[in-house]
Amino acid sequence: MSEQQRFDVWQASAAYERYMGRWSRKVAERFTALAGHRDGLRWLDVGCGTGALSAVLSARCRPALVLGCDRSAELVAGAREAAYGPVRFVVADARALPVRDGSCDAAVSGLTLNFLPEPAEGVAEMVRAVRPGGQVAAYVWDYAEGMELLRRFWDTATALDPAAAELDEGRRFPMCGPDPLHALWRDAGLEDVWVTPIVIRTGFTDLADLWSPFLAGQGPAPGYVAALPPDDRDRLRDALAETLPRDPDGSIELSARAWSVSGIKP
Repeated sequence: MSEQQRFDVWQASAAYERYMGRWSRKVAERFTALAGHRDGLRWLDVGCGTGALSAVLSARCRPALVLGCDRSAELVAGAREAAYGPVRFVVADARALPVRDGSCDAAVSGLTLNFLPEPAEGVAEMVRAVRPGGQVAAYVWDYAEGMELLRRFWDTATALDPAAAELDEGRRFPMCGPDPLHALWRDAGLEDVWVTPIVIRTGFTDLADLWSPFLAGQGPAPGYVAALPPDDRDRLRDALAETLPRDPDGSIELSARAWSVSGIKP
């Protein structure tokens, strides 16, 4: 396992919820509202994590079934505890989905594809899983420019420690932009491909609310923080705080952009 992959681990449901889950749910709601869907579809949620997207699909899209797949048994266990409606979760790799060819009406993935060693393999599996005329769609954070919290974090971390640049998702995941995503979907043989931004507000009650999730070690940035000596960790926190906009009550308002891509299987 490379140093980068070591920091990509997602396992603890509660830690993920505090760090990214609260924002991934907002993006999932916007994502499912982008296009109308008829009732009674069979959905496949690839890289489901704690089940944020599956829960929104269940609540908003009146599915016949939502099958969520993730390679982390810990996250799947957490998703099962919170599940409601016609939703099931299984432990499975995105590159070897446990469904028959053409057995799903739609395959979706939220904030996952960039963490796959070969994203094209994951997209190919999603295409295999859906019927002709079915939809394949996903969304990823715009790490390079639009995910303000992480952009500020990595810019600050790199200023203090140039080696941190190797972990910066904005550098590591150039696919997380409109042109690469469009090409990825087109190369998978999908038609009517479109890419659109999803922008949400990310609000924090104070600096502690923003910083404490970075201490749990879930994901690249928190993994980097957790590996720092205490003095360096405090120095990074204080330097990051200087870059943040503060309201008079101490709250912090940032924004986050994701890119959504969708296509139809011919």
